[in-house]
Amino acid sequence: MCIELLKFPKIEDPRGNISVIEELIQAPFKIERVYWIYDVPGGQTRGGHAFKKQKEIIVALSGSFEVVTHDGQNQKIFHLNRSYYGLYLPNGIWRQMKNFSTNALALVLSSTPFDKNDYVYDYDSFLKLKNKT
Repeated sequence: MCIELLKFPKIEDPRGNISVIEELIQAPFKIERVYWIYDVPGGQTRGGHAFKKQKEIIVALSGSFEVVTHDGQNQKIFHLNRSYYGLYLPNGIWRQMKNFSTNALALVLSSTPFDKNDYVYDYDSFLKLKNKT
């Protein structure tokens, strides 16, 4: 599976809308970890790494931000600003999050528990790894 913008069910109601993400239904993997990113100071970036095994979905629950991706060949920029869309990132994709709006809240659903050895922090090492596959 490649990078994909997923649209989650949106149940509209005059009292407020509801969206849902269920593992192995809207999320194409078993969810092993959930974390969120918030209070990002202006001008700061998050990410700047790839994963060897982990897959993830990034959702802008509030506010907006950009996710810059690179698959070893091509760069794509995704602007997330709706809580019923999520960006699916398979393993082996370089990602960086930037241009956070005030009070932005990013939810991340991960396919693996935290494992520091799964991270590739050096971009040149990432490119070498991608060229081997």
